[in-house]
Amino acid sequence: MSSRHWFLPESTDLLGMLQAQAAITVEGMDALVDWSAGDADAAARVRECEHRADDSKRALWRTLRHAFSPPLDAEDVFTLSADLDEVLNAAKDLVGEMDVMQMAPDPPTHEIVVLIAEAVHNLAGAFACLGQEEGDPTAFADAAIKGRRRVEHAYRPAMSALLEVSDLREVMSRREAYRRLSRIGELVHRVADRVWYAVVKEA
Repeated sequence: MSSRHWFLPESTDLLGMLQAQAAITVEGMDALVDWSAGDADAAARVRECEHRADDSKRALWRTLRHAFSPPLDAEDVFTLSADLDEVLNAAKDLVGEMDVMQMAPDPPTHEIVVLIAEAVHNLAGAFACLGQEEGDPTAFADAAIKGRRRVEHAYRPAMSALLEVSDLREVMSRREAYRRLSRIGELVHRVADRVWYAVVKEA
C-alpha cells in the first residue's frame, strides 16, 4: 500500500529574484549612460539587458504564482517587478528611437540619463532593504524621487534651448528624446512610490 505525502510549496527567495531584476536594470541604465556619452556599442548592451530583465521578470512572476507565503504582499512584488521592467523598456525604446532618427545623444541627453541612472541605483538599494531588519528602503525610495525631480530640472532648460535651434528635424527629434527621458523619470518615481506603499502596508 502506497502512502501519500503532502508538501507545502518550496520556499523561494522572491526578494532575491526581485533584487536580481533590479541589478540587471542597473546594468542596463549604466550602459545607457555609456551610450549617452557617445559609446554607440553600448546600445546593444542596453537591449541585451532589457531582454535579460524580461526573462528575470517572467521567472519571478512564475515563482510568485506558486509561492506559499511571499515575504511581501504578492501584489506588491508583482507591481514592483512590472513597474521596474517598464523603466528598462523605456530606455531600450529611447535608444531605438534615436537610432531610427539617426540622432546621436547630445550633452543634455547625457546629463539627464546620468540622473536617471543614479535614481535607478537608489531603487536597487531600496529593493535590497525590503524584508530586512537593517536598512531603510524608504530612504532609498526618497533619494530616487529626488533624482526624478533633478531630471525635471534638467529637462526644462533642455527643451527651452530647442527654441534657438533652426533645424526643424533636429528640434522634433530632440524634443521627442527629452520627452522620453522625462517619462523614464516618471516611471522611476512610480516604482519609488510603490516601495513606500509596500513598506507602509507591512508596518
